[in-house]
Amino acid sequence: MAHDDTAVPKMAALFDAAPARWGLRGDPHVWQALRDALSGTDLPASADAVARLLRTTFDELVEVDLFSEPAPHVYRERYAHGGMSGGMVHLDTWRRTLLPLLVERAERLLEARPGPVR
Repeated sequence: MAHDDTAVPKMAALFDAAPARWGLRGDPHVWQALRDALSGTDLPASADAVARLLRTTFDELVEVDLFSEPAPHVYRERYAHGGMSGGMVHLDTWRRTLLPLLVERAERLLEARPGPVR
């Protein structure tokens, strides 16, 4: 029986380059919290599964349903680390930019995975 030494990428790999722009001051702290929460998790086999995992984890960490909450931003004390918008999480940025960026990175990693041996 052959042993497959190909390591499955971890979700943490998606967070390696922080975005150049954030929505509000709480966003980088949510980014880090997501990374920490998912760091040991294997990358799921599909981009859809990655998106579901990211959304579920985001919803738990920020205590909001990202796609049903109509507000463009929410305040969360745990992400307040100074500044006028400290603790403010810009949901629109997460919906339009940050989660899609992470899913796009996952797609690239998934495409680079070697296929099954025939």
